[in-house]
Amino acid sequence: MVFQPAYAGLLNSGELEKRVIQAQQRLETCDLCPRDCGINRNMGETGICGVGKRVWMNSYGPHHGEEGPLRGWRGSGTIFFSGCNLNCLYCQNADISQSLSGSKIEVETLAEVMLDLESRGCHNINLVSPTHVAAQIIQAVYLAAQRGLQSPLVYNTGGYDSLSTLKMLNGIIDIYMPDMKYSRAKVGEKYSSIPDYPIINQQAVKEMHWQVGDLVLDQQGIAERGLLIRHLVLPGDLAGSSDILSFLAEEISLNTYINIMDQYRPAYLAQRHSEINRRITLDEYRGVVDEAKKLGLTRLDKR
Repeated sequence: MVFQPAYAGLLNSGELEKRVIQAQQRLETCDLCPRDCGINRNMGETGICGVGKRVWMNSYGPHHGEEGPLRGWRGSGTIFFSGCNLNCLYCQNADISQSLSGSKIEVETLAEVMLDLESRGCHNINLVSPTHVAAQIIQAVYLAAQRGLQSPLVYNTGGYDSLSTLKMLNGIIDIYMPDMKYSRAKVGEKYSSIPDYPIINQQAVKEMHWQVGDLVLDQQGIAERGLLIRHLVLPGDLAGSSDILSFLAEEISLNTYINIMDQYRPAYLAQRHSEINRRITLDEYRGVVDEAKKLGLTRLDKR
């Protein structure tokens, strides 16, 4: 069976054009993320993410460092957006997330980038830090789809996503790849300036899974549709990894594809906090992996 991206059906029915209009209206009193800044981005106003009407794109190109089902052998067509709705003190991409770097572009240019990545043979279009520019992404997908875009879309997010925006993306996004950073609210507030991260994150993951289900691979092992979770192990179990894994096992699916990441390193402002100013130990990492297997979550990413 020939793959058809989720948005193809919405384009043919006229629903995708309606979503574009809906998304643009939401920029007038922006509530795209749970920060709910309420500013008029169509008039150039900016909130916590720092981005107004036009998208800031840091870079794009085939990426061979993503999870196996995304990178394949031709790479994941990755677009790195500048700005973020999180303020993680240890962010390894702080030069992109905490400041606006790269180029300020129109949605027409973003559509061109999507088509270029597809023409270069990338397996998918991978939207990194998309939450604060979801409205512009929808418009760009509409323009690109009219010109024949057929690649699956990957929503590569920090996991602090509002249900209303996710519902607006239903039928547009093929693959959701959210972080699950914390299971403890106080930790999320201290290290990412988000007081309600766990509850918002878990609600978002439930909605994402309801939309796309477990990760589905084609005969060559390339992701076509579904949910892929990323969890970064933090020093001293600050992330509350066991509770996150239990949530996935009990409330999402034992067939959840999850990348338990071991690459934490002190970055950005981490040196100001002794408890996160170190790498994790091998025992800390193995403990989380063993817990996942104990819970029955055996679909783990292998690098």
